[in-house]
Amino acid sequence: MNGLQFDYLNHITGGLDKNLVLEELMQAYGKEVWNFAYFLTRRAELADDVTQDVFVKVYERLYSFRGQSSVKTWLFAITRNTAKDALHSSWLRKVILLPVWRQREVHPSAEKEHLDRQVTEEIWSVVLSLPRKLREVLLLHTHHGLSLKEIAAVLQISEGTVKSRLHRARAAVNRQLGEGDS
Repeated sequence: MNGLQFDYLNHITGGLDKNLVLEELMQAYGKEVWNFAYFLTRRAELADDVTQDVFVKVYERLYSFRGQSSVKTWLFAITRNTAKDALHSSWLRKVILLPVWRQREVHPSAEKEHLDRQVTEEIWSVVLSLPRKLREVLLLHTHHGLSLKEIAAVLQISEGTVKSRLHRARAAVNRQLGEGDS
């Protein structure tokens, strides 16, 4: 999604319809926010809750957006903080969430589709097994295409730390994928 479409948020006034703006943001970034929340929490149900909380917070803070970063970076920062709060909540630590298996659509599978899916699942399994600090840097850079500066802003760390974590994450993924081939 082109960030230019949301430049008006930098100049937002009380005259814009918050409901319409929120709807546009949800359509443009809803899936990416959910994906990021899922990779931080590793639970689909919790990612649903985090995503809902993120857009409630966005709705409440829409007129306070200062435009110091892109809208996507702003949303990811809110998502990260909301996910972190959810993971640290006492309710989550006391209640064991049982995984809910979602039904997938069944497609006639060709051998190539099967192998591609197998490789993709293996890569995601390796990425999800990384420590959270490495996983979120790798995800923001590779999957969401954020720059090192934007990642530093989302995570509230220095660009040097981002570079270091990204290097360590890539090395860990390569090492684990290399071990699987042996």
